Amino acid sequence: MTERLTGRVDTAVAATARFLTRWSVPALRVALGLVFLGFGVLKFFPGASPAESIAARTVETLTFGLVGGTAAVIFTAVLETFIGLTLLTGRLLRAGLVALAVAMAGILSPIVLFADELFGHGMTLLGQYVLKDVVLVAGAAVVAAVALGARLKLDA
Repeated sequence: MTERLTGRVDTAVAATARFLTRWSVPALRVALGLVFLGFGVLKFFPGASPAESIAARTVETLTFGLVGGTAAVIFTAVLETFIGLTLLTGRLLRAGLVALAVAMAGILSPIVLFADELFGHGMTLLGQYVLKDVVLVAGAAVVAAVALGARLKLDA
């Protein structure tokens, strides 16, 4: 009885591993696409995004004041929407990944540029919002690696 159960468990584990090997990265790509598309589209509507002000300030700081305010938010909205659409559809994926690499620098910059404001007196809601971007960076790295030729390999 125990051997039969062990055999069934091993079969289930192997089937799950095959399924995850095949579908986990595409699912991650689509999930990231939905997140970027959702956050990007929100920025097209003034006041709808909780990250609107920090996005504007970050772009303004990174461009040394050349791009700020509404233009910075619209730039971020276009960039995030483009990234989201490329991740969702798989079309222009390499261009989307280049845009994503550029965006990641901007997305993580507030952690350094505005650390005291985000985390100085305990974790703020905006700090949590920005800190979750670390997960986006890690997920994006996996998706990019696979898009550029890396493969998950299932060991027997």
